[in-house]
Amino acid sequence: MTLLKTLVVCLVLANVCYFLWEHGIAKAPESVAAAAPPPGTLKLASEASESARNESNSRAGAAAPFAAGVAPGPSEGERDAGNSGLLTNVKRCISVGPFRDVSEAAHAASTLRGGGYDPRQRVADGEVWAGVWVYLPLPAARSVAEQTLAKLKAGGIDDALEMPGPSEGPVISLGLYSEPKRAQSRVAQAQALGFNPGIADRKRTGNVYWIDIDLKPTDSLLNPSDLQGESGRIVRLEVKGCPSAGGPT
Repeated sequence: MTLLKTLVVCLVLANVCYFLWEHGIAKAPESVAAAAPPPGTLKLASEASESARNESNSRAGAAAPFAAGVAPGPSEGERDAGNSGLLTNVKRCISVGPFRDVSEAAHAASTLRGGGYDPRQRVADGEVWAGVWVYLPLPAARSVAEQTLAKLKAGGIDDALEMPGPSEGPVISLGLYSEPKRAQSRVAQAQALGFNPGIADRKRTGNVYWIDIDLKPTDSLLNPSDLQGESGRIVRLEVKGCPSAGGPT
């Protein structure tokens, strides 16, 4: 009787265990094991440190423009706009000259004021064009010079004068002219008498006059021919930068 009871109890326990296993209770450890993350890949310590530094730098770079008290820098367009503003405020100072005397400089300054400029006159040592020189080359023989002077005087050129020429050789000067028409007239007069005169530029040294002008950024350079003095008179001017403060004029 006791053996029978023991057998019945064993069968009941076996059925209960089978029931529990069939309904997944016994599979719980397997499910938990399946849900667990796979083991990580092995990394060297140096690789792990490098990965951590890269991640940290990436986060810092994203936050850098908004770090405490640090504003983002200007864009390229903003920098270009700032530079163009500086360029448009640059002033240029030019000098026009040299003028032979005060009257020529004053006339040019008046013309410039009429054009809206504010000219400043200054005097300096320099070399200025004096005119076109008409002359006759001569041989060294004194008798030839006397004959030439006599012929010129008979032909109406009574202001001819013997003097050293451009190459330090003797010449007969037929006049110094600042107007091209007068110079050409004297050349033609000498040619009618059978001579072949030469011409050369003459310059003088001493005080000359310059006019300094501040140009606006939108102003173009001046044309020296617009500052012509007397009608038909040759005025050979140049335009250059103003001398620096304290520098040579």
